[in-house]
Amino acid sequence: MGSACSRKRGQLVQEDDLYSARFSKSGSFKWLLHTLPRSNFADVQRRAQGPAPNRCPSLVELCVAKVCKDINMYSDLSLLPRDLSQQIFNELVECGCLTEASLGAFRDCDLQDICLGDYPGVTDAWMEVVASQGQSLLSVDLSCSDVTDSGFNLLKDCSSMQSLACDYCDQISEHGLKTLSGFSNLTSLSIKKCAAVTAEGAKAFANLVNLVNLDLERCPKINGGLIHLKGLKKLEKLNLRYCNGITDSDMKYLSDLTNLRELQLSSCKISAFGVSYLRGLHKLGHLNLEGCAVTAVCLEVISELASLVLLNLSRCGICDEGCENLKGLTKLKALSLGFNQITDACLIHLKGKRYHLLSLY
Repeated sequence: MGSACSRKRGQLVQEDDLYSARFSKSGSFKWLLHTLPRSNFADVQRRAQGPAPNRCPSLVELCVAKVCKDINMYSDLSLLPRDLSQQIFNELVECGCLTEASLGAFRDCDLQDICLGDYPGVTDAWMEVVASQGQSLLSVDLSCSDVTDSGFNLLKDCSSMQSLACDYCDQISEHGLKTLSGFSNLTSLSIKKCAAVTAEGAKAFANLVNLVNLDLERCPKINGGLIHLKGLKKLEKLNLRYCNGITDSDMKYLSDLTNLRELQLSSCKISAFGVSYLRGLHKLGHLNLEGCAVTAVCLEVISELASLVLLNLSRCGICDEGCENLKGLTKLKALSLGFNQITDACLIHLKGKRYHLLSLY
């Protein structure tokens, strides 16, 4: 009767493509979540029957569809196999039919994944059941919820967690972020647009020594907080886009992150001095400096990053001076130079290069 559940842990932190334009959600748009149309139980039953009209649904699919349809009849699903209860939970979330009342049936079900990102109505009242999954819980997404420090702190005993997303959770404070320090098994953490990520709040990151992906996009008060990242030697992806509080003095703490493969710094207030701290990041494959003040000196530093495959220098105020340094980036496949003051004198240095993507606009 068992069945492997569909894991979404790796999808919790999604890096934007360096050339795509995406709108970022703010807390003021949370009301939209309550007005968007969602599917219903008829959709659940149709999915259970599969894409082919004559296909016979599996026993697991029939069970999931039946339980979802009659979910209000059940107060305790903890005796079900974990993979089955996980599928029922996922289905209820997908069709928008999970409520605070029906959530109670999943208490102590040893769920591994609780993805409630953008789900309407998630508050502290939900967190007791979420936390009841204990050491089984591996990934949680609470993005755009109204969870506060009290609810977030209930997760403290879920120390096996590997992935956590709390984007746009504006009810969590610096004090609440201290809960993070107990999640030493985390490999992926996303806390976009969180005013609690300050020099003080960022202290909680220091213990997350297994982090591979860290997303702090649009955290406005992060200035002085990057010092707490210098010990995260396993970090491969770091997103600091639109963290306009970051200055050159913060950049020196990135020089120790020699395992970085991807670094997003668009619209940060850094100069050539700040960029110079990237000189030793020889594994860096993706670098986004869009909107930063890039000079000829910066281009000289960038030329030493021999592993670069993707480089975004749009809106950086670049002129022809220093562009000759780009020709040494032999592995570069995608280059964006849009909205700069370059001329043919710059482009001649790119002659003979075979880019998969070259953007000049």
